[in-house]
Amino acid sequence: MTHQYDLLGEFHVALDAKGRFRLPSGLLKGLGDRDTLKFVVNRGFDNCLVLYPKPVWDEIKTEVDSLNKFNRKNLQFTRLFYRGASEVVPDSADRILLPKQLLAWAKSDKNIVLNAMDDRIEIWAEAEYEKLLNEEVVDYSSLAEEVLGGSSAGDEAPF
Repeated sequence: MTHQYDLLGEFHVALDAKGRFRLPSGLLKGLGDRDTLKFVVNRGFDNCLVLYPKPVWDEIKTEVDSLNKFNRKNLQFTRLFYRGASEVVPDSADRILLPKQLLAWAKSDKNIVLNAMDDRIEIWAEAEYEKLLNEEVVDYSSLAEEVLGGSSAGDEAPF
């Protein structure tokens, strides 16, 4: 069963002394019923964390769990994928507590950026996010042509 989320936006939020942040209302609207919200947070790529709604995590977990663990690369990937993964649930004030070891790994201190894309939310230390955006060496239009230019929708990029 595929769960559909349509998360979008970039949100600058602050962590409190305990490592909590409040989910912005713009994100809450796309996540559904507040009373049943559960997430899994784990390490993403490029030193960010990824916050998955639990149904999305369950689908990805099923795919990862089906990998042949006798293949060394599959086993290594599975270990890295699960390393630090933690279930988190918003409190009554819509705050999420991030595990300290994950915050340290992502170099997060006070200010973070939530980058919502499709069905997941990347969590970046603000300085790391700005560094990523400022050091981006990829030509966006060339990348779009390479990634989307040969899509089944035709030879034209969709924008």
